[in-house]
Amino acid sequence: MALTGGNGKGKKNIEHKPGSLVRYREREWVVLPSEEKDVIILRPIGGSAREVTGVFKPLADQMAPSLPYERIEPATFPLPDPESAQDHAAVRLLQQSARLLLREGAAPFRSLGHLSVRPRPYQFVPLLMALRLDNIRLLIADDVGVGKTIEVALIARELLDRGEVQRFAVLCPPYLCDQWHKEMKEKFNINAVVLRSGTVSRLEKGLPPDRSIFGHYPYLIASIDLVKQQHYRTQFLTHCPNFVIVDEAHGATRPPTSGRRRAQQQRYELLKALSEDNDRHLVLITATPHSGIGESFLSLLGLLNPEFEKIDLSSPETEEFSKLAKHFVQRRRANVKRWMGEKTPFPDSDPIEVTYKFSDEYRKYYQSVYNFASDLVRDAETLKGWKKRMRFWSALALLRCVTSSPAAAQATLEKRLGERDEESAVALESIESASDEELEETFEPVIFDPLDIEASVDTQPSNVIEAQELDPDLGDPARRRLREFARQAETLKGKVDSKLSKLAEVIEGLLKEKYHPIVWCRYIATSDYVAEALQERLGKKHKDLRVLSITGVLSEDERRLKVEDLEQHEPRVLVATDCLSEGINLQEHFNAVVHYDLPWNPNRLEQREGRVDRFGQTSKKVKAVLLWGRDNPVDAAVLDVLLRKAREIHRDLKVRVPVPIDSETVMNTILHSLFMRARYEGDQLTLFGDDPEADRLTRDVHKRWVNAADREKESQARFAQRAIKPGEVEEELDSTDTVLGNPDDVMRFLEEASGRLGFGFRKLKKDTWEIDTAGLPPVVRFSLNGAPAKWKVTFDSPTPEGVSFIGRNHALVESLAEHLVDMAFHPSDGEQPSARCGVIRTNDVEIRTTLFVLRLRYLLYERGDDIPSLAEETICWGLAGLPPETAMLDSDRAQALIDTASASANVSAAEKKALLSETIDWWDDLQPHLNDVLERRASEIQRSHGMLRKVIKQKKVRVEPQTPPDLLGVVVLLPVAGGVRV
Repeated sequence: MALTGGNGKGKKNIEHKPGSLVRYREREWVVLPSEEKDVIILRPIGGSAREVTGVFKPLADQMAPSLPYERIEPATFPLPDPESAQDHAAVRLLQQSARLLLREGAAPFRSLGHLSVRPRPYQFVPLLMALRLDNIRLLIADDVGVGKTIEVALIARELLDRGEVQRFAVLCPPYLCDQWHKEMKEKFNINAVVLRSGTVSRLEKGLPPDRSIFGHYPYLIASIDLVKQQHYRTQFLTHCPNFVIVDEAHGATRPPTSGRRRAQQQRYELLKALSEDNDRHLVLITATPHSGIGESFLSLLGLLNPEFEKIDLSSPETEEFSKLAKHFVQRRRANVKRWMGEKTPFPDSDPIEVTYKFSDEYRKYYQSVYNFASDLVRDAETLKGWKKRMRFWSALALLRCVTSSPAAAQATLEKRLGERDEESAVALESIESASDEELEETFEPVIFDPLDIEASVDTQPSNVIEAQELDPDLGDPARRRLREFARQAETLKGKVDSKLSKLAEVIEGLLKEKYHPIVWCRYIATSDYVAEALQERLGKKHKDLRVLSITGVLSEDERRLKVEDLEQHEPRVLVATDCLSEGINLQEHFNAVVHYDLPWNPNRLEQREGRVDRFGQTSKKVKAVLLWGRDNPVDAAVLDVLLRKAREIHRDLKVRVPVPIDSETVMNTILHSLFMRARYEGDQLTLFGDDPEADRLTRDVHKRWVNAADREKESQARFAQRAIKPGEVEEELDSTDTVLGNPDDVMRFLEEASGRLGFGFRKLKKDTWEIDTAGLPPVVRFSLNGAPAKWKVTFDSPTPEGVSFIGRNHALVESLAEHLVDMAFHPSDGEQPSARCGVIRTNDVEIRTTLFVLRLRYLLYERGDDIPSLAEETICWGLAGLPPETAMLDSDRAQALIDTASASANVSAAEKKALLSETIDWWDDLQPHLNDVLERRASEIQRSHGMLRKVIKQKKVRVEPQTPPDLLGVVVLLPVAGGVRV
């Protein structure tokens, strides 16, 4: 059952205490904690979380006189029926089913019963850090692709299940909202609401009167760029939950300058206001905390604790750094690849550069456009204000779209205003009255690759050319040349496009090597053009090939659906703009990237490659191809100044850091220099002298970049959290697995169930099994939503393509466990796959031994309040001998017997019934012993919780066992040898 509000805590129900048993509608139920005093939450004693229901007590009481089954009455757990005896394996299968149906497990990690994913051991480290802080303030800066989303979602789920928070909000860039929603819902069973510009109006219309959207929904995933707007900012700060997660936190640091970074400044001011509430838990996430700008990094630390903003970064051996280490974790892949003896597979990256040369026709075209652009920039030296800037932007826009593709050039140049008219006069007046900042926000996103805007812009830069034509100083000859460039672009598509031909060669090679590539393009027109051409050229050789273009023209839902459709095809090629480089993880179905258009921001390069180069990638190697023109001076400048340096730093220092100053600033300087001192003469690009300023800037950028990378490497070494030892995590995980079961337990459950229910389940190869779904019970098969007849599954991740991951909360496991519990509690005649009682004669015991399968319940009173949460576990407990001469078996010994004992001789049905009737009659007399068991387990649980949650303000957790325990099943083991009373 998806979590939809709170953790099940609420006002105390006096009549029906949580954990007690009641009878309602001719069925026995367990009372669960309720948020409303008049609503009783019930779960069937043999059911799962999916069957939880709520009863409005006043209405039920009103109906009870005429409808007696509506009365909620105290009940006792029904004892097993000796008439339905089977063997011990049938009881063991019941125990396994009941264990896998637990959600509120009495385990150190309270959240794992709700998860549909098995976190890697290293992903528990931030959770342990959080549980050791009273006021949780964390900066999680693990490497790209390590799984920071899982790490922080695990913290959120744990705090919810411990009752320490009832609400939370995730603030992230808008392009990550859907990814967060998917992860939370599918892996953590949390159904959050997404708030961004496209959803907020619809959600506000559905609100009750006078309710804020931020106070109404308990779990929010909100665009930080929506929330930072003044209209929503005040509401959010007023109704903000006491737990906030901020993704891509580096985009919300305090910028060193104003101007273009106004949006970043607004994000920082929002987070600063949030952090001023000392009782608020705040977790910040970023793979790049160090931008190379010390002031910005310190502002990020200051959100954790104002004292941290004053830390001297050059003096790491100070007390402040030791304090910071409790709040800051930063690990490279190498730190976690083998942790706690478990290998986490990350792919190796294989970066490749592939070059092409312009065809004769395209070269002449490019040279003509380049010289025209160069003239624009040279002429701009005599201009001022917007006209000067527009000339330079127009030059860059022309070259970028022409370099991208003839389709992009045509789309850019054909969509011009044309003749000047009244409409153009209004547009000119608007441009002339705009501030520098407004002009930058309007035109630069279509030329450069900014990452600090709400969504990537992949439209062609036609608005730049349109604005340029408004300039009365441009002249008619220049306008005629622009029209000619548009006409010529149409003739350059197809065979004379050598860049496209080289791409087709690259893709053909990748397909031969069984890669599934993504081709990244800058503009919509280029993506559509490339996809159509690849389908036509390669589809003849690969008849099943599917090539698909995904761009910003599509809504986010349409993009997701198209990607999901493409994933079903083999072979496949995804062609996309950067609308997909943000947010959607593609590692499960794609394993190579080709940069058809070079990004002008190295952070975009990392974003694109990070879609496939991350945890969850099943290929051992991912390829990353940079395609660039050898006779294209702009490509050469981008490579030399930015992209190669980024790859060199990552190769040598194994860290990724952003450019320490705006990549737009760098490209402005370098390309301006290129335009001013280089011109095509014939087929040659002639350089007229050096540009010391451009050379100085390049050297300065590279030096600062390397220094920032050095600091990042030192930071990762210092904050890798080696203080938390693998043994600490291992101990808590083992205790949790004992209660809830691990992946091996899930596999064994399906193996035993298949043998007793008769459906096919066989191992194909290492870590992969096949299930014959036709043999599954109909009620189970129905829950699987059309799983294939021969279904390949695994119990480990990452999951190979074409194979489904089966965790303890998967629909297959849950529905199968429910079915087996139902069969045990409502047996029919004949042999049953699961049962509540069994008898065997075995060589594994020397005297009669009785095993009791128990479900124990506890109320946990946490943080000093009187509103408990419920925790449960199943154990096996036993007696050797007959009363009064019995020896008690501890849980481990009893469990070992039920797991390993094997039948050695037959037992008649009459004897089974007599033995079980005698045994079940002992139940009342055993209660004092069982109370001792419950008290010991309660003490162990209390101690475990206390050790895990080492905080100052929290009062000691109180664990109250609920008596009597539920007797799920009984097994009698009889010795084979004679002479012993049985």
